[in-house]
Amino acid sequence: MITHLNGKLVEKNPTYVIIECAGVGYFVNISLHTFSKITDAENIRLLTHLQIKEDSHTLYGFVEKSEREIFRLLVSVSGIGSSTARTMLSSLEPLQLRNAIANGDVAIIQSVKGIGAKTAQRVILDLRDKILKVYDIDEVSTGSNNTNKDEALSALEVLGFVRRQAEKVVDKIMTQDSTLSVENIIKLALKNL
Repeated sequence: MITHLNGKLVEKNPTYVIIECAGVGYFVNISLHTFSKITDAENIRLLTHLQIKEDSHTLYGFVEKSEREIFRLLVSVSGIGSSTARTMLSSLEPLQLRNAIANGDVAIIQSVKGIGAKTAQRVILDLRDKILKVYDIDEVSTGSNNTNKDEALSALEVLGFVRRQAEKVVDKIMTQDSTLSVENIIKLALKNL
């Protein structure tokens, strides 16, 4: 119903903003990611998601289209409500979350406060195919990232490191920058092993 708001920024807080549009003030819930992207400019434009329940109409705002898409995918998962989805997008960047789902990385999703192993697995199970379909490009990059990761792990094993320990370090490196080459992954892993 309401797809975006374009108006005067009246109030800005880490969890919400108030935007005045044509004399009407809208209370819009936001994630920390969106909060960090909002400048203190007088006028603001936010993409929105309107959630309608029996007792309330709640607006959620997003600076980026990709964040709104991931929010909508998250709330489609059984057991994930809008507040949990907002917490996930406050704890992780949309790109990190998208990559974690595409790569089946339960640990990253579980690192969000209040998300247990079963919920993280359900998110991956329900959304992985949708994420890969929506972001066609990512299926290719996911494959290449996994190849780089596998090659780096093989090289570290040859160098005498235990695979399980090396995998933890490489996973941590890959979450920080998933575009690294095999050589750079190995160099960074050697510094941390």
